[in-house]
Formats: sequence, structure tokens, C-alpha cells
Amino acid sequence: MQKNLTDYIFKNDVLNYESHLNGFSDSIFQSLDSKSKELNLESKIDDLLTGKVVNFSENQAAWHPKYRTKFDSIPPREENKSKYKNIVTLGIGGSFEGPKLLIESLHDSNSDINHIFITGSDAYEFKDKVNNLNPDETIVIVSSKSFTTDETLETLKEAIKWSSNMENFIAITANKEEAAKYNIEEIIEFDKEIGGRYSIWSDINLPALYGPKSNFDPKLFLKGGHQADLDIQNNSDYLNFIKILSFSDIWFNNFAGKNTRAILSYSWKLRSFANYAQQLEMESLGKHPNQNSEYKNTGQIIFGGYGPTAQHSYFQLMHQGTQNICADIIASKEDSKSLAYAQALTQTKLLSFGAEDLLKEEEEINGNIPTNLFLLNKIDSYTLGYLIATWEHRTFVSSVMLEINPFDQFGVSAGKIFTKKYLEDNGG
Repeated sequence: MQKNLTDYIFKNDVLNYESHLNGFSDSIFQSLDSKSKELNLESKIDDLLTGKVVNFSENQAAWHPKYRTKFDSIPPREENKSKYKNIVTLGIGGSFEGPKLLIESLHDSNSDINHIFITGSDAYEFKDKVNNLNPDETIVIVSSKSFTTDETLETLKEAIKWSSNMENFIAITANKEEAAKYNIEEIIEFDKEIGGRYSIWSDINLPALYGPKSNFDPKLFLKGGHQADLDIQNNSDYLNFIKILSFSDIWFNNFAGKNTRAILSYSWKLRSFANYAQQLEMESLGKHPNQNSEYKNTGQIIFGGYGPTAQHSYFQLMHQGTQNICADIIASKEDSKSLAYAQALTQTKLLSFGAEDLLKEEEEINGNIPTNLFLLNKIDSYTLGYLIATWEHRTFVSSVMLEINPFDQFGVSAGKIFTKKYLEDNGG
């Protein structure tokens, strides 16, 4: 009789993990693990972490793990006494999701710094968000790896007209020459080998440093991420934990018809983690299948948000609907006495296995949603670094198994190409 992986537990000093993967058995895991050996998974993990070429379509390395080794070069965290009251960040994708997640997770809610993110090219968004701000008390951080992103550049033009003081602008980019065209004097560079959705490890995280109430410690953040890198190379239990996450994602997506996964945070501080993970996974794994691979479904559809809110929104479909879904639930032991924490534990069991009592016939629920439960010991810079790097490892292992490149994003480029052509054809 096959044993279901419904009682696997991984623990360390950062998190506890419990698998509630109804339908995913030991024999399935072993089959996928055999495939991983054929594909030289561990060697490819080493290639990534040692800076070898892993982005073959663009012939370059992926240096975000390298950046995580730089934690010793960062000076001790000091209180930032900025003259600015408003930090306006212009950016989209990783330039938005990363800093936003850091600020929400690690800033004191009583901070006297007003953080504003502007992500689109609609002039109304810009005017609406800066309407009550004093330009002299506002620094504008323009975050763009290429500095050719249409939405960011359109908003930058509006910001320059609004501020008129280029001393209040900072550019963070891998393309200094393009940034200099806008007369921005302070330009902070990072390497082109850092993909946008991995740029949280670079100076793209600068907005999170502003404000005396910031609890974001970049040294500890990088150190947490680096520890996850050490663990996947040297800790067989951690590697096995990552394999269970990745292999179950692939199996449910390819053989059980579960093409969608909800990521649900039961900590308000991590309310945007699902958005961050959505970009990471769907840009990295949203590729054509490799014709030589037996796994023809690549990345799952990722959605989610703050768990208590979701319970009164789309949980109805999850509990009684006909869609095939998986779930990740995240909570913090710091909140162990809270209603949200109790909901995280309760919903994990209900989603996975349903209920045999207390419910009337019309109230019965499906209990067919394989669920991963992540219990963080606390939420701080080190833990968040470790969690994000762990999610990246999960994604990378999946890409190896799927035999696809997780570091390019030509599907994103297609939209840019055809939008530019439309504007040229229509006098835009």
C-alpha cells in the first residue's frame, strides 16, 4: 500500500513545514527523485550557486545567490534620518513587488515616512498619488533594470515635470547610460545578471531602508537568503523538503489536473507575499514545455492573498466548488494566540481532508486540496530572506525537472514589441 506524504515534517530554527498532500505518495516522490538524478539536479543547483551560466537563452549566469554572499560587506544598520517625508518609488514587476513586500513586512506602521508606489503609465495614477505631497519633501526612486520599461519611463516624465528638482531623484538600474539620459545624477547600479524578479537582493530594496521606524536590516536579509543557499547544498533534509514542494507541484499539475495553487498568508505582515511569489513562479515557470520532457504542463496558475479576507471571498469555491486547486498556507508562531493563527491550522486540515462531523449535508466540503503549511518562528529580515530564497529554490528545482529556463521572459517582451508598433502606427 502506498503511503501518502501527508505527515512529512521539516523543522529548523526558521520554520516548521508540514505536508498535507493528499494523493501524493512516497512512490510518486521516488519516481520524480529518480528523474531528478537523470537530470543532474544537484549539479545544476551547484551551477546556479557558483555563478555558472544557467540562463542559456541569454548566455549568462544568474547572480542573485552571489549577491546573498555579500552580507558581511554591509555596514551595521543605523537610523536613517532623512529630510524627506515622502518616498515615491516608480517601478513595476520586481522593482515594485520586492520593496513593497519588505516595507509591509518589516516597517513599523507608525512610521513618519510616507511610502508610495506608482506602477503603471496612467497619468491619473501619478496625479492621484502625489496630489497632496510637497515636491521638496519627496524623493523619487526610479527602479528599472533596463531603464527602458515603458510604464516606468512614462511615469518618470510626469515626475520630472511635477518635481523639477533632479537632486530629489535616484535611479536604480543595470543600465546606467539610459538613466543618465534623464539627467539623474545619483545612479545606483546592479548587474545585468540579476533578473527583475530576483532583484530584491540588489539595491532595488533601497526604499525599504528609508525611515527611522524601518526594521529592515539588509545584512540579516541577505544572510537569511544565503543560509537557504548553504542548506540546499549541504543539508539533505532541507533539499528533501524543497524536492517535496517542487515534485508535488509538478505531479499535481501534470497528472492530477490541479493547475492552480493559492498562496494564503495568515500574517498581515505577509499580506503581499502571494503577489511576490506569483511573479516569481509565473514568470520563471510560465514557458513552453520542453519537447523532450514528459511533463507538458509547466508552471501552475498562482493567486492568493491575506487568508482571513480570502475566507470571505474565494474560499467558497475552494471548499465546495468544482475547480482543482492546491494551496500553500503561511503563518507565524508569533501570532500563535491569534484568531488568524487558529484559522491557518484549521483551514489546512479542512482544505486537505474535509470534515466528518459538525456539518450538515448541505455544508459538507470537498477536502480535496493538497496543502503545504509553513509556520515561521517569527517575521524579521533574516526569516523573510530565508523564506524568499526557499521559494526561489522551489522554483529553480521545478525548472530543472521541467527542463526549461527560469531566467528569461520573452513572453513579457512580446507585449512591449507590439505595443510599440501600435503606437508608431497610430502616431503615439
